[in-house]
Amino acid sequence: MAGGHRLLLENARQVVLVCARGERFLAGDALRSLDVLEGASLVVGTDGFIKAIGPADAIRKQFSEETFEERIDCSGKCILPGLVDAHTHPVWAGERVHEFAMKLAGATYMDIHQAGGGINFTVERTRQASEEELYSSFQQRLGCMMRAGTTLVECKSGYGLSLETELKMLRVIERARRDLDIGISATYCGAHSVPKGKTASEAADDIIKNHLPRLKELGRNGEIHVDNIDVFCEKGVFDVDSSRRILQSGKDIGLQINFHGDELHPMKAAELGAELGAQAVSHLEEVSDEGIAAMATARCSAVLLPTTAYMLRLKQPRARKMLDEGVIVALGSDFNPNAYCFSMPMVMHLACVNMRMSMPEALAAATINAAYALGKSHTQGSLEVGKQGDLIIINSPRWEHLIYQFGGHHELIDYVIAKGKVIYKK
Repeated sequence: MAGGHRLLLENARQVVLVCARGERFLAGDALRSLDVLEGASLVVGTDGFIKAIGPADAIRKQFSEETFEERIDCSGKCILPGLVDAHTHPVWAGERVHEFAMKLAGATYMDIHQAGGGINFTVERTRQASEEELYSSFQQRLGCMMRAGTTLVECKSGYGLSLETELKMLRVIERARRDLDIGISATYCGAHSVPKGKTASEAADDIIKNHLPRLKELGRNGEIHVDNIDVFCEKGVFDVDSSRRILQSGKDIGLQINFHGDELHPMKAAELGAELGAQAVSHLEEVSDEGIAAMATARCSAVLLPTTAYMLRLKQPRARKMLDEGVIVALGSDFNPNAYCFSMPMVMHLACVNMRMSMPEALAAATINAAYALGKSHTQGSLEVGKQGDLIIINSPRWEHLIYQFGGHHELIDYVIAKGKVIYKK
């Protein structure tokens, strides 16, 4: 029967499905090689979901009578799933280029934090900024991410700390979620730092008694949709007990647990994540062997952040051990004023070189596993019939060029497509 479809991508040299059997994540031996079709075409329907993928001639026959709003000849090119950035802090005012200079001269992250810089500096500037100013810079940053191939991004609040400014940040994220083509997973991160004049325990009480009930109410009446709850579980920030209380209270109002742990000191945060049924724990530079085993058993994903370890000169997270033990490894850019990188292709390259991941492991970590970390791998993160038509087309005969060409993504990426709609064309 004849009918209309949104998009036909014809005759690609390679179509990287990533997985093809409805897997929610890839771990262990499943990461040895990814599902790739050669000489294939792909159809996205008017509803934005993938209708067919297969050999170019079979698709041509099957859809010979049908019309398409757009057709793209992909001869000699590769189609990949849109990239998923599982960890960012993209709403803020007050850049910290001066602190980068201090770090290069030898200051540590905690030196700067304790001197009133770091998160505190950005909090001050973000509190002063208007919602319009924050939205304008946020929208520009999302545009940069999208042009680097990202079609789904996790966005945290956390530079407010006070309820009023946290809500201002979450409203900015909500507006982008409704108005922009890029997919957004929203995270409440009010426990990013302990506000001046409070102890961790007092800050936790304020979040549990005041912040979370307000978020629940705003969610119920459809004003602000929040997906995840985060806390910075770290020595000198939120201890394990305060972190547990906050995360459990967030889970109780229906938020997925997805938090910063074991970054600068071993805190048994991975064990805490496994115990609470967390969807994801990020950082993990200082994770214990027991924590790795616990995360593997609990199917709690590890969101590793190669740019942060690189820029802060931290110990690299033990990606190889995690992969060998069957942990679900995902990647994020950790875009923030302290680690300024928009590009998931560069994140994948650093993951391969500095964390010794293979290219298939890195691509899975930036697609299906990053989607899993956000609880979205049933609709995003791979190219399969019935999933959202989020994809990128790169101008090279092999998909690995996206990782191999360090910093080359601007030249490589010809198209970025979300729900079957071209949202960027070179």
